[in-house]
Order: sequence, then C-alpha cells, then structure tokens
Amino acid sequence: MEPTPISASSASLGSPNTIEEPSAPQSDARVEGREAGCTVGGIGQSDGRAEPGSTGVPAPDAPDAQSVRVVTVAFNPGEELDRFLASLAAATARRLTVVIADNGTEHDVVTAAAQRHGARVVGDGTNLGYGAGANLAAADLQEDWVVVANPDLVWEPGSLDVLIDAGLANPAAGCLGPLLLNTDGTVYPSGRALPSLVKGAGHAVLGKVWPTNPFSAAYHTAEQGGPGGIRTVGWLSGACLLLPAAAWRRLGGFDDGYFMFFEDVDLGERVGRAGWLNVQVRDSVVIHEQGASWKARPEKMIRAHHASARHYLSGVYDAPWQAPVRWALCGGLRLREELEVLASRH
Repeated sequence: MEPTPISASSASLGSPNTIEEPSAPQSDARVEGREAGCTVGGIGQSDGRAEPGSTGVPAPDAPDAQSVRVVTVAFNPGEELDRFLASLAAATARRLTVVIADNGTEHDVVTAAAQRHGARVVGDGTNLGYGAGANLAAADLQEDWVVVANPDLVWEPGSLDVLIDAGLANPAAGCLGPLLLNTDGTVYPSGRALPSLVKGAGHAVLGKVWPTNPFSAAYHTAEQGGPGGIRTVGWLSGACLLLPAAAWRRLGGFDDGYFMFFEDVDLGERVGRAGWLNVQVRDSVVIHEQGASWKARPEKMIRAHHASARHYLSGVYDAPWQAPVRWALCGGLRLREELEVLASRH
C-alpha cells in the first residue's frame, strides 16, 4: 500500500484522532542520496533509487495490509536484544517477520537470539552503519509494512498494531512513530521539527549552554505532552519507525551516506518532500532502554554526529549560491565538535 500524497481534500486524516491540516506538498521532491562534505555544488543529486509508483490506496480492511517486517540493527547487543524480540510477540497480531542486521558482534550471540525467537539474520558482521544495516535487512521486503527499530526497545502489548491501525486510518502518513518513553517514564525525544536555518543554528550554538533558549524551545515543541493523540512532526526518531512498504521502496529507505545520526532527519525531510506526513502516534507506547555502548565512546559518537549534521545541511543548502551558508554552518559545526570533544575528555 502506498500512502496517498497530501491534497486539498486531506485536511481530516482519520478517526477518532485528527491531524492538523498540512501545507501543500512540494513538487521538487529531493530523493535519496547526497554527497558528503561541505562543497560548493553538486550535492543533493538523486542516486536513482526512487521509483515511480501509483498513488492508489487499498481500503483499510484490505487483506494485503496485514503483514509487517520488523528490522533491527545489532551492534554488540546484550540481553536487550532478547527482550526486544520477546516483546514483539505481544505487540502485533499481524503476520510478523523479524530480520536482524548483524553490524558487528559475536555472530553466535545474534544467531542464538534469532533462533530463540524465530528471526532471520543478515550481514557478515561488517559495521555498515545504522541506515545501511536497516536497508540490508529490508532489501527483500515482501510485507505490507516495514518497521525499523533499535534493539534496545521493549514493545508494549498491542503497540505495533496501534501504529499500523493509525497508518491505515491516515493514508497520507508516509512515516509513523510511537511515543517513546525512557525507563523512568519520561518522554524520549522521538518527534521534532525539521531544523530550519535560523532555529537550527540557534539550537546548535545555544542548546548546551542555554537549554531554554527560544530556538531550542521551538525545535523541541513536538516533544511536549504525554500519551494519547496523533500529531504531525517534521521528523521521527530512527529508534522506531513504521512505513508502508510502498513508501519505503519509493523513498529508497535510508540514505547510506549517513553512517549514524541524521539518517532519520533526512528520511523525515524526504517523506515531506514526497507529499506525505510524518505522524507520531502517541497512543502507541514503546519503552526505550537506551543501550550504553555509545556512552563508552563519546568522542567517536560526537564526531559521527557532527559529520552527519554537516552532510545533512550540505544537502539542504545545496544550491551554488548557498555556498557561503554551507561554509558558515560547517565551520560552526566543526568548532562545536572540537569543544564537545574537549569537554568529553574531562
């Protein structure tokens, strides 16, 4: 099922929840694949993975809308992988396929967990990055829906079915995500606005030293509130995403140019540019246990995060006349990167 692009008749997008009326879709959809780096031009070109498709949508009760593939990317997982897989059994009553991308670990650990829970393993242990690993696990997608989820999640009973039901009720939704909660019950930031030039720069510069600044407040607006309801956001956390299979294929999945971080921001932007909505379904609750592997290597994570930020902004501001903007943003990000690395060493 391919989601219906937004049109003037798509103001009300489902019952009982209603999503705010979106702006008209942009016709100049930016598709998959951007060159990395802060260069003057030639960034943001299509890599040819997008494919044209019909916008016809089967009825919500169509029998071909009842299968789902969950893909997860494993990198040195611990017991959380077993908890993740076990929780899926009660998360959906639909036909479920689980595929694990082995991105670097003791292969026997992942294989044993997969065998215990009826999952399939792909990959040879090479660390492809998060987005590329997810793409590999979804490469032979035959199901009607695809979920990309971190292995450190615990699904609440019925939570995946709530997500899929919301997608069926709101055919303009090209990407959906649940409300992610930390283990202490606080809200994990899983739905945000796309970073505009002014707000994004303000948040990047002031977010650490002045957390309540107006730029960061605007960026975090979509995170406010607890469970319940449906809302549109600019992008959804790659920790847990649901897409109609047709949308995943048309978008080409994640951009492999992002090793980690910002692949979800980029996907959210492309969903919007294709004329669809990014929808957070806050009636679907998933617990994010947050593995500690990245915290043990803060410098590597800081550098990866800033490299992906530069890659993303170089694609957003890719016109030749925007070169000064790219240079300024990339320079500012490099300065912030070094300051954060220095702080992490103390």
